[in-house]
Amino acid sequence: MNTLRIGWLYPDLMNMYGDRGNIIALVRRARWRGVEVQVRDIGLGLAAGLEEIDLFFFGGGQDKEQTLVYQDLLQYKAAALSRAHERQVVILAVCGGYQLLAHHYETPEGKRLRGLGLIDAHTVGGAERLIGNAVVEAEASLGLMPKTLVGFENHSGRTWLGAGVRPLGRILSGYGNNAQDGSEGAVSGNLIATYLHGSLLPKNPHLVDWLLERALGEALGPLQDEVEWDAHEAARARTMGRRSG
Repeated sequence: MNTLRIGWLYPDLMNMYGDRGNIIALVRRARWRGVEVQVRDIGLGLAAGLEEIDLFFFGGGQDKEQTLVYQDLLQYKAAALSRAHERQVVILAVCGGYQLLAHHYETPEGKRLRGLGLIDAHTVGGAERLIGNAVVEAEASLGLMPKTLVGFENHSGRTWLGAGVRPLGRILSGYGNNAQDGSEGAVSGNLIATYLHGSLLPKNPHLVDWLLERALGEALGPLQDEVEWDAHEAARARTMGRRSG
C-alpha cells in the first residue's frame, strides 16, 4: 500500500479527552516508517469516498453532540460503515463511538436509540459516571506485548457484550464496560472499541502498530519509541498504585 487513508468520523463533535492524539499517533508511527498518510475529516451530511478509507477512527463526545451524530450516522454513514466492517477495514471506536456502533443505547429515561449493530453489545445509561485512570490486560488473541493497555475513562453508560464478541481485555484497575463483569471494550474482527480516552494510542504504541499492520496488510519494523513506553509504564504504575472500583 502506497498511501494509508484514515477517516476521522465527526472530528468537530466527537473529540473528547484528547482523542485527537489518537490520530496524531497513527499518522506519526506510519510516517516514521515511510508510509504516506492522508487524514480525511468526515463530518455531518453526505460523504463520498468512504469505500476508499483504510482505517476509521470514531471518538467520544458529550450527550448533545452524540445526539446530533446519531441521526447523521444512521442516515448517511451506516451502510458504508457496515460494508467496511464486513470487508475487515480497521475501525477504532472510543466511548461514544463505541456505543453508537453497538446494537442500541438505552437512556436513563428509558428511550432506546438504535445503533449500527457492528458490535454485538448494548449500552444502558447509568445514574453515576465511571471516572478515572484504568489499566487493562489485553485479550490474549491480540498478541500485544506487553499485554497491558492504559487510559482514562469517563462514561455513564454501562455496556454489556453479547455472545458474538469478545472483550478488548480484562480490567486490572478501573471500571471497564459496566463496573461489574471485569470486561473492557470489545473486539470484532478488525474493529476495536473501548472506553479508554486519555488519549489512548500515544501511551499504547503496541496497539497503534496492531491497527496499522492490519490497515496496511503488512508487518511493521520496530521504532525507537522509548518515550512512548516510558509514558505507558508511568501511567500503569501510577494507576495500579491507587486502584478504583
